[in-house]
Amino acid sequence: MNINPITPSFVADISDIDIRSISNDEFEVLYQAWLTYGVLRIRGQQLNENELQTFSARFGPLEEIPMGRLPESERAKIKNHYVTQLSNIIEDGKPIGGLGNAEANWHSDMTYVENPPPASVLLGVEIPDEGGDTYFSDQNAALAAIPQALVGRLGKLSIKHDAAHTSIGKLRPGFEPFDDPRDAPGASHPTIITHPETGKHALYLGRREWAYIENLSLEDSETLLDEIWSYAARTENVWRQQWRPYDLIIWDNRRVLHRRDDFDSNSRRLMKRCQVLNRIA
Repeated sequence: MNINPITPSFVADISDIDIRSISNDEFEVLYQAWLTYGVLRIRGQQLNENELQTFSARFGPLEEIPMGRLPESERAKIKNHYVTQLSNIIEDGKPIGGLGNAEANWHSDMTYVENPPPASVLLGVEIPDEGGDTYFSDQNAALAAIPQALVGRLGKLSIKHDAAHTSIGKLRPGFEPFDDPRDAPGASHPTIITHPETGKHALYLGRREWAYIENLSLEDSETLLDEIWSYAARTENVWRQQWRPYDLIIWDNRRVLHRRDDFDSNSRRLMKRCQVLNRIA
């Protein structure tokens, strides 16, 4: 197994490895690399869903696919309850996965819950010829770029993260529309967090849309959020993943934001994702 940093401290390629057969010692090296670089890419991993689940579960217990709104006939078709399909492919008149082909805005996964997933594991299966690239932004570096006077202010503030909308801006089923970010449902988190495993500080923004900085007027919240977000995804701190079939990406939601380009609706894109709840002690 070789670790090939793409920058000195952000994103690394892992090569000469088959994750289906790595030992516990090798996994620990991989895990430490993930903590160091925030994003790992491992190419050529032709995994089935059970193999993807087994590998992902080495990071910790996995979130189950939310199936509460699915009819029993649809639930029966889902073979693996821990692997989410992200796709624009239509079969029998229905999409086989979520998000479609639209652009997904900058976000960190599921920050609208009290305990967001630390790790996300994403496998590319079918990749369009153009579009659908994924971008990652280093929030350690984003915080380092902010003037210290503003950092001192942010250290006392929390952001409420909207639970009602997806990363492509659609209202989730079961939620009512609203016009004021203060009315958005969702959890609140400090604007600056300390990584529980590395001890490093990072900007923690979730998603810009419908966010609200608590205890400020709406106008002051919007102004400050715009200022903070001007540091969140500067070009020098962003890495672009141009997918190949069976690329596997593992990222640390406590460290990075990510977004996705849109792509032609006539192209086929199929990704399979596992969300890790917390690491097994």
